[in-house]
Amino acid sequence: MNVVSVMAHQDDEMRCLGTMLRCRDRGDRLHFICLTDGSKGLVDRPDTGREEAAAVRRAEMSDLCGALGASYRCLGEPDEYLADTPAVRDALIDAIREAGAELVFTHYHEDYNADHVLTHHLVHHCAMQSCLPVIGRRAPLASHPAVFCVEPHGTSLFAPSHFVDVTAVEEEKVALLCRHRSQEIAMRRAVSAGFDDLCRVPDAYWGQKVGCRYAEPFVPMSGRGGTKPFAVLP
Repeated sequence: MNVVSVMAHQDDEMRCLGTMLRCRDRGDRLHFICLTDGSKGLVDRPDTGREEAAAVRRAEMSDLCGALGASYRCLGEPDEYLADTPAVRDALIDAIREAGAELVFTHYHEDYNADHVLTHHLVHHCAMQSCLPVIGRRAPLASHPAVFCVEPHGTSLFAPSHFVDVTAVEEEKVALLCRHRSQEIAMRRAVSAGFDDLCRVPDAYWGQKVGCRYAEPFVPMSGRGGTKPFAVLP
């Protein structure tokens, strides 16, 4: 199965990476798509130019994907200024098709960041269009991929219905995320916590709820095609 993370920024895969590692372990192929260039993420170096900052984020994400043998595609839209345009829709549809997406993880419809929220709505539209022949330059997918939304950051109401035990891969998950070195610095500055705490605390919370040490929670995307009548999560 082709498993795809479609997120706004490099490091947003934080809330599904453990599950993707579980998918890898069952033989699935992993793909990562980021809509923005992440160029506003260097909070400790605010004077860094867009191209230089984007290059840092691209190198970090490429390092993570290289460690996993995963593909990576960045649509390169301006960080914090993501817009819903025909060009962005066409690019995302083509990226989803290129990955051969069968299972997609993306943002929840409520989140603290506008890029996250818009990414959710773009995936809602583009996942549907990815299996229709009327839009895009690549051949359409055979069927609509299953789509699951990850836990948002902040205080948004989130009632998950699906859980994946990630206890066996939690250490690897944290180590991989630490390859986003610029964001480890940014998170410690912004919320006084690095990836270790940002992963283990919520994963332990959900694990306690469902009877394991660490778990990742999900909500299936409502609407046409995104929810399946069969199990797709590991």
